[in-house]
Amino acid sequence: MRTRKLSRWFLFSESSFVYLFLYAPIVILVIYSFNSSRYAIWEGFSWKWYEILLKDQLILRSLKNTLIVALTATIASTVVGTIAALGMQRFEFRGKGVLDGLFYLPVIIPEIVMAASLVIFFGFIRFKLGLATVILAHIAFCISYVIIVVRARLEGFDRTLEEASMDLGANELQTFFRVTLPVIAPGIISGALLAFTISIDDYIITSFVAGVGSTTLPLQIYSMVKTKVTPEINAISTLLLIPTILLIVISDRLQREEK
Repeated sequence: MRTRKLSRWFLFSESSFVYLFLYAPIVILVIYSFNSSRYAIWEGFSWKWYEILLKDQLILRSLKNTLIVALTATIASTVVGTIAALGMQRFEFRGKGVLDGLFYLPVIIPEIVMAASLVIFFGFIRFKLGLATVILAHIAFCISYVIIVVRARLEGFDRTLEEASMDLGANELQTFFRVTLPVIAPGIISGALLAFTISIDDYIITSFVAGVGSTTLPLQIYSMVKTKVTPEINAISTLLLIPTILLIVISDRLQREEK
């Protein structure tokens, strides 16, 4: 009995330490984003750093670029990734194993390697770096995440539902939109949310493929951090945390519902 209590106490202490180590810096950052003082001394609650952000044209422009990139990359990678996942799940062909492994490669390889390869590729085809190259790069690495999530959903898909639909007179297109798509929709939405979250937070690959006038919010934050960590950075980071956490929670809940 005593040994069991000691084990529970040890596990609780260890878990608390891990959570403290992981989240204490984030909590402190959020708290200091509401500090009225510019320095790391708490002098009272204030919204003024958020008000300053709303008037900062550089921040607003980088936020606009971030949303354009994230939304475009999410839509494109979701459509392409879903089609690829369906094709890989339904059809057998020579070299499928190799092609299947290549889809997972962008998830496994270091970001710095992928960023360098994309820069070389854009240079090889003489494609000028700018917002378009950022969007293409984000689509390239987001597709893999969508494929993984949608294929996980397709693993449990009951093909007899499609066969029943066809037996009742529906053609392949009608069966896809009325049976297949509604069933795998949670997986598609979950993949899209994951792609959006990854895209909106990406720094390394974006820093390689961004051109003049295509600075995203993570790049802008990093350029500000180079000189000093100011309360404005705390406020921007807090604003980035909110949608990121919400999207991850929604994605997690959708994946749990799939199970």
